[in-house]
Amino acid sequence: MKFCSECAAPVALLVPDGDNRPRYVCAECATIHYQNPKLVIGSIPVWEDGGEVQVLLCRRAIEPRYGYWTLPAGFMENEETTAAAAVRETEEEAGAHIALGGLFTLLNVAHVHQVHLFYLARLTDLDFAPGVESLEVQMFRQDQIPWQDLAFPTVARTLELFFADHARGQMGFHSIDIVRPMRA
Repeated sequence: MKFCSECAAPVALLVPDGDNRPRYVCAECATIHYQNPKLVIGSIPVWEDGGEVQVLLCRRAIEPRYGYWTLPAGFMENEETTAAAAVRETEEEAGAHIALGGLFTLLNVAHVHQVHLFYLARLTDLDFAPGVESLEVQMFRQDQIPWQDLAFPTVARTLELFFADHARGQMGFHSIDIVRPMRA
């Protein structure tokens, strides 16, 4: 950040009085610009038939990670609940209709200033199609998941936990910290 969004004057990174973190502060109007993590919200849309479970994945048509597979998810909008964001993102990216279940994973991705939330979801029908941010959408059984081509660690971890819980017959809630990988 270089300029104040209130008055357009230059900002400086400093610790304001009474605070303990560096913030961008306007030297002209004294506005403190707080920068907080963004919420990425999505769903795990599943279809069960005769005990066999399949998950709907989207192949990304946008960067980052163009061409890689992901669960339908995206940034939460203002004036939206997390549940509404999960339903909206599933409709936008996969054209899918879901019955939303409970929150399944909360993943802190502090090094990129994000928190990812994934809800359990049941597909209400098999009428789905790629949205503008998806190249294709496809159903996968656990043994068909393109594990090496998943877009993000949060998606891989969520899917691993989903299939483990499903095999146990008991779905839980999981809160996880995704740590930046070590550089070689």
